Amino acid sequence: MIQITPTIAIDERSISESFVRASGPGGQKVNKVATAVQLRFDPELSSLPDDVLLRLRALAGRRLTQQGDILITAQRYRTQERNRQAALNTLIVLIERAALPPVSRVATRPTLASKRRRLQTKAHRARVKHSRSALPDDE
Repeated sequence: MIQITPTIAIDERSISESFVRASGPGGQKVNKVATAVQLRFDPELSSLPDDVLLRLRALAGRRLTQQGDILITAQRYRTQERNRQAALNTLIVLIERAALPPVSRVATRPTLASKRRRLQTKAHRARVKHSRSALPDDE
């Protein structure tokens, strides 16, 4: 089990990894070694609460596959182990963000002073624009 928060942990069986060749510049052994990691997380196999699952799917965006898995690719580093850790860290951060409940918005009203300031600014701008207009000819 991978502990995400004090109340949320995911089962390691819901994660699978595959190694592919990384794109971009490489150097020696670039065409021999598969250092990039594709981490596939199946949220259905995990024991995440339903509300966290919904937010996780929304946060995943393009990483969400048609099968409902979350696919994370890491190819920043030159070693498999560092890329594995980077992909796992990305998944953990994603789940941590989904675990936070959204802050409910508290409706507020503008103060009387702010309304007056807004109207004074509008009146000032109207006077400035009116003074810039051309005067009509009296001919």
